[in-house]
Amino acid sequence: MSGIVPAPIARQPWQMLFPLFGLIGFGALVLTSAAAGDFDAYAKSHLIRFLVLFGMAVVISRLSKPLVSFFTYPAYLVILLLLMAVEIVGQVGGGSQRWLEVGPIRIQPSELMKPAVIVALAHYYGSLPVGMIPNWRALLPAAGIILAPMAFVLLQPDLGTSLAIAFGGGVVMFLAGLPIRWFIFAGVAGIAAIPLAFFFALQPYQQDRVTTFLDPESDPLGEGYQITQSKIAIGSGGIFGKGFNEGSQSHLNYLPEPHTDFVFATMAEEWGLIGGIFVLGAFAIILRWGLSVARAASDRFSKLLAAGMTATIFFYVAINLLMVMGFAPVVGIPLPFISHGGSSMMTNMICIGVLMMVHRWNRNAPRTGLIT
Repeated sequence: MSGIVPAPIARQPWQMLFPLFGLIGFGALVLTSAAAGDFDAYAKSHLIRFLVLFGMAVVISRLSKPLVSFFTYPAYLVILLLLMAVEIVGQVGGGSQRWLEVGPIRIQPSELMKPAVIVALAHYYGSLPVGMIPNWRALLPAAGIILAPMAFVLLQPDLGTSLAIAFGGGVVMFLAGLPIRWFIFAGVAGIAAIPLAFFFALQPYQQDRVTTFLDPESDPLGEGYQITQSKIAIGSGGIFGKGFNEGSQSHLNYLPEPHTDFVFATMAEEWGLIGGIFVLGAFAIILRWGLSVARAASDRFSKLLAAGMTATIFFYVAINLLMVMGFAPVVGIPLPFISHGGSSMMTNMICIGVLMMVHRWNRNAPRTGLIT
């Protein structure tokens, strides 16, 4: 095959790219149906964004390890400054202040912060001597890397993004080798703080989402409407679904946000269990590949980097699916590579690009143990 397929093409991680392309194409079909058969409404921009961001991912994959290490902390600080700028001059949309606009450019710094935190933590723990990792003094800078952006994101307010930052950072810290008792203590403290966080940290609409998640049938036409209609759409699809462009929940406007947060419900109604298995299977292959890249890494920085990016994609997938099935509160987390939206696509393609980068580092790493 090496004589037929050019080497640069053959070296690409096709075991991840094929399911990724499958999800993007399937997402375009679902988005076309969500717009009642109008390809130009959502699907066209979905494909264009992917092509542009895939090019960005390819560029990221070509970066060298010294270059990434050199720009890690400066990039983190720049994004943190952008988060601060959001609080001063950010644009308000949907009741939240999350975006910066400069001419035709509109960015959401909180999305960039998700991978930035992982890179910063991976670099930090990758450069620490092993003996210093379990020291509480080494914990303070890492906690600051996570908590500083979380504070600004919660002010926007954006609970989903703050949880994503905490999850990705927590995974990197756990895999870096911090003592298990620290995580147990943090978990107990977090559970104890839930009542205080509910009454004093959450906005009223966020409190409503939590109470609705616990009992959506208590307000089926109000706060529980989204979850109730989503369950109806998923359940009505059966095994094989109603068929392409035949979903009544989305076409008759019963299902809110059928092209973004609740796109899985739109898909399940029309493609049924078979469609759901395809989506879950594709994500499972991508995540398994990401973990294999982390395991094959030759140094701690690369391992933590790949594992953290894989964890971020997993967080998106897991929370969105739990949300649309009524097992988690509605927190505005879209389904990667299928939902319509530029910000989430950008974050997940950055993760893909970084994983491709570490994969290339692994391939080019000097082989050890071959010479005795």
